[in-house]
Amino acid sequence: MKVHILDDWFDTLRGLPCFEKLSGHEVTVWTDHEPDPAALAARVAEAECLVLFRERTKIGADLLDRLPKLRLISQRSVYPHVDVDACSRNGVMLCSNMHGGTPSYAAAEMTLALILASYRQIPAQVASMRAGNWQMGVGRTLRGRTLGLYGYGRIAGAVAGYAAALGMNVQWWASEAGRARAEADGVQVAESREAFFATSDIVSLHVRLKPETRGIVTAADLAAMAPRSLLVNTSRSGLIAPGVLEAEIARGRIHAAVDVFDTEPMRDVDNVLLTHPNVIATPHIGYVTEDEFNLQFSDIFDQVNAFDEGAPIHVINPDVT
Repeated sequence: MKVHILDDWFDTLRGLPCFEKLSGHEVTVWTDHEPDPAALAARVAEAECLVLFRERTKIGADLLDRLPKLRLISQRSVYPHVDVDACSRNGVMLCSNMHGGTPSYAAAEMTLALILASYRQIPAQVASMRAGNWQMGVGRTLRGRTLGLYGYGRIAGAVAGYAAALGMNVQWWASEAGRARAEADGVQVAESREAFFATSDIVSLHVRLKPETRGIVTAADLAAMAPRSLLVNTSRSGLIAPGVLEAEIARGRIHAAVDVFDTEPMRDVDNVLLTHPNVIATPHIGYVTEDEFNLQFSDIFDQVNAFDEGAPIHVINPDVT
C-alpha cells in the first residue's frame, strides 16, 4: 500500500526497529505540519493509508471527502481528532489499539520531571549559570508534600508510585465512578473537590479530554489552591476552562508546569504561560521518547499489515468492513 505518515517532525520513525514492519509498502514520511485540509489533501492525494502521530492533525470530513483513494487510517489510543462518521461515509477504516491496562510510562515520567524541575527551579538555575552567574534562588523538597492526582487512571497510577518512592503523600480526585474505584482500592480520596485543590501542594491532571470533561477545572478550583502550590498538566489543555490558568498565573499566586496548550504548536512567545517566571512550559513531549514511539508505532504498523492482509485488527468503525 501507499502509506503516508503525518507529522514525524524529527524524522524519528525511520531509525526505529519498528519501521522494518513497513518494508513491504511504499512509504512517504512528512516531517512538517500542514493544518490546511485542502493543502494536506493535495500532498497525500495518492495515499491509501494515513498513519497518525496521535492528535497532531485533525482528520475531518473536509479532508476525507478529498481523498477518494484513502482506505485506512492507523493510529494508537483515543481519537477525538478523527471524525469517525466521515471515515465510515468515505469507506475509510479507522484502526486504533486502545492498549487497555498499559499506561504511557513516558508521560508519567514527564509528569515527575516537571514537578522536580519546578520545585528545584532547574530551568532558572541552568539559565543563571549560562548567564555567568551562580545560584539564583532556593528550591523546595518534595518529601512530605501532598500530591493531588486528578483522574484515577493508568498514568496517574504510575505517577503515584513515583511519588510514594519519593516519600510524598498522595490523594485523589476523579469522577464519581473513579472515586468509587479509588475508595474500593483503599487509597486516599479527598473529602471534597474544594478540599482536594486546597490541601494539595501539587495538583496533577490525568483525565481524558472528551465533551463531558472539557473545562472541568474551573477558576474556582484554581482559586482554592494555596499560594505557591503547583498545577501540572501533561494531559490536555482543554481540561482547564479557557483563559482560567492564564488569568491565575498572571496574578502570580500559584505555579504551573504545562506540556499541553490550546493551540499546538504553541508559537505565541508573548503568552503568559511562556513568559511568567512561575511557569515551566514544554512543547507536548510527554509521550515523545524513542522507546514510546517504537512501542506505539509497532502497534500502528501491525494494524497496517493486518489490513493489507485482509484481517484488520483494532477496528473502530467495523461497519466499513
